[in-house]
Amino acid sequence: MNAPSLPRSDTGPLHELVHSGCAPTFLAALHEALRHHPAPDPPDPTGRDARLTARLRQLTRALPRARDLFRSPAQLATLIAWSAAAEPALCMTVINHSVLGLGSLICLAPDHGPLREQFETLETARAKCSYLVTEIGQSNSHLATRTVAEFDAQTREFILTTPDQGAVKFSSTAAHGIPRVGVALARLVVEGDDCGVFPFLVELSDASGPRPGVEMTGPVELSALPLDYAYVCFTGVRLPWEHWLRDDATIGPDGAFHEPLGSPDRRLARTLCVGQALWATLPAAAAALARQAGVAAVRYARRRRTQGRLAPGTPLLDYRSQQHAVLGAMADAFALTCAAARALELWTASRSAQRKGYPDGTDPIGFAPWSAVSRPLSAYKAHSIREAARITALCQRHCGFAGFLDANRLASYRGFLEAFEPAGGDSQLICYDLGRALADEVTAPSSDDVTPLPPLQDPQWWPTLLRRHTQELTRRLTTRRDAFAAAGHHAKDSFAVWNPLLDEAAELGSAYAARLAADDVTRTLTAITDPETRSRLDPLAALHGALAARRHAGSLLAAGTLAPADLDELPQVTDLLCDAVLPHLRWLEDAFALPSDVVPAPLGAEDYNQALAQTLTWKHGAMS
Repeated sequence: MNAPSLPRSDTGPLHELVHSGCAPTFLAALHEALRHHPAPDPPDPTGRDARLTARLRQLTRALPRARDLFRSPAQLATLIAWSAAAEPALCMTVINHSVLGLGSLICLAPDHGPLREQFETLETARAKCSYLVTEIGQSNSHLATRTVAEFDAQTREFILTTPDQGAVKFSSTAAHGIPRVGVALARLVVEGDDCGVFPFLVELSDASGPRPGVEMTGPVELSALPLDYAYVCFTGVRLPWEHWLRDDATIGPDGAFHEPLGSPDRRLARTLCVGQALWATLPAAAAALARQAGVAAVRYARRRRTQGRLAPGTPLLDYRSQQHAVLGAMADAFALTCAAARALELWTASRSAQRKGYPDGTDPIGFAPWSAVSRPLSAYKAHSIREAARITALCQRHCGFAGFLDANRLASYRGFLEAFEPAGGDSQLICYDLGRALADEVTAPSSDDVTPLPPLQDPQWWPTLLRRHTQELTRRLTTRRDAFAAAGHHAKDSFAVWNPLLDEAAELGSAYAARLAADDVTRTLTAITDPETRSRLDPLAALHGALAARRHAGSLLAAGTLAPADLDELPQVTDLLCDAVLPHLRWLEDAFALPSDVVPAPLGAEDYNQALAQTLTWKHGAMS
C-alpha cells in the first residue's frame, strides 16, 4: 500500500491543520480505500447506486467502524473531506449513511445491545442507511413533522403512518435491490397525546423492493448531486420497541409517557443532535473542495498562456486580475481550513462537557431549529458552504472551458456545495435565526469597540474590522426592532416586527459567522510557533481579509465601519500581498493538494493538455 504523497518535508504544521492532525496510518488507509476510482457515473441509476455502495463498503472495510469514528471526530471529519474531494456523491452517501443514519443510532439509542444486529449490518454497509427528515408539503417541515408514530400499548410497538401527500418524505433512498434502512423522524403519539418528534429505525427495502407498508417512487434525478433520490411514505408500518431511538424518554408499563427534557422544542433540538456531527465535519469537506479548486486554478493559470496583444505568450498567473482570483481562492481556502478546525474543536469539547455528548441548545426555536441545536456550529455550516461554493464558482470561471468539464471535478464540487445551501439546515434560515438571537441578547446599548485597526497588511486587520462591523449591525438591528415593536404595539419577538427585518437579520447572521471564521485564522496563526511557516501564512491570511473587505464593501460602507478612503487603499495592498504569496505558492499547493490518484482530475496535473488527452477516446479517420 502506498502512503499518501504528502506532505513535503517543510509543510508539517500546515499538513497537520489540513488533515485534522490524523495519524499517517489512518491517512494511508483512507488513501488506499479511495484511490483509483476515476470512472464516471453510469447513466443508469441502478448502476450508479451499485458503484457507490461498493465504494461505501470498501471504506467500511478499510476504516474503523462508525462508533469508533464518532469517538474520533478528527478521523470522521477527514473521511468526509477526502471523500468529498474524491467524489461528492460518495461523500453524501457517507454523510447520509454514517453521520446522520448511524449517528442517530449511536447518539439516541440508550442501549446498543438490542440493536446489535442492525449496527453490524449498517457498519459493514450490507444495507445502506438514509435519513428521512424533510417532508415535501411545507417549508420548515422540521418544525411541524406530520409523519406519525402511534404507540400500541398492547404490543408495545409503534405504527408509522404518512397522513397525507404533504407529509411524504424525501431522501436519497431509492430501491435498486440493495437493502435500505431509514432513520425517519416522526411525531410520537401516545394515547392520543402528541409527545414530540423522535427518530425511528425503519426497514425500507430489501432485494425484492420496498418492505410491506413502505411506498417509494422511482428515482427522482438531481443532476447537481447525482444520487438515488426518491419520495417515501408509510402506511401502517409496525416497528418494534427497540426501533424507537428514544434517548432518555420512555413509556412506562402503564402507558404513561415520560419526557425528561420538559418541552417539545427541547426534544426536537435533541432529536436533531446529529446536526452537530454534520456541522462539525461538513466545514472540513467545504474547505477540502475549496483547496482542491484553488490548487487546480493556480496550476491552470501558471501553465496557460494568453495570446492577448498586450503581452502575447504571458502566463495567466502574471495578470493581476487572475492573481486576485486564484491566489485569493487559496487564501480563502486557508481561512475555511482554520474555521473547519475550530468547528471540529467545538464539537469535540461539547461531547466532553455536555450530557451524553450533545448540548440541548440554548437559543429558542424561531424560523428554524438549527440555532437552537448549536448556534456556532450552525453558523460554521452556513458560512463554510457558501464560501466554498463562491470559491469553486470563481475558480471555474477563471479556468474557462476547462473549469466546466466534468472530468475536472469543479462542476461536481459546485453542485455538492450548492445542494448543501438548503440541505443539512437551510443556510439562509440559519442566518435569520443567528441575527435574531444576537439582537435579542442585547439588553442595553454597548460601548463601541475602540480597538484601533491594525495596518491593512496585518492579518489582524480583518478580524478587528469584523468585530466592529458585527457590533454596529447588531446595534442597528436592535434599534429598528424596538422601533417596529413600539410603533405597532407588538412583542419584540412577533412576526409583525421581524418580517420587515429579515434581510437585516440575515446580514448580521452572515457577519457573525464570518467573524467566527476570521477569529479562527488569528487563532491558528497564533498557535504556529515555526517562524518560517508564519512568514508564509501571514500574507495569505491578510490577502483573505483584503479581498473579503472588497467583496463586502457595500455593507461596510453603509454601516460606517469603513470609510471610502480605507477602500481606496485596498487594491494596492491586494497587489502587494499577492507579491508576498507568490514565492510560496508551490509550498501551499503541496500542502493543500490531495494525492492525484484520489482526485484524478486533469486540471490539477502539471501538464493539463497531456493529462486531459489521456482521459479521452480518440477515433481516427481512415486514410485513403
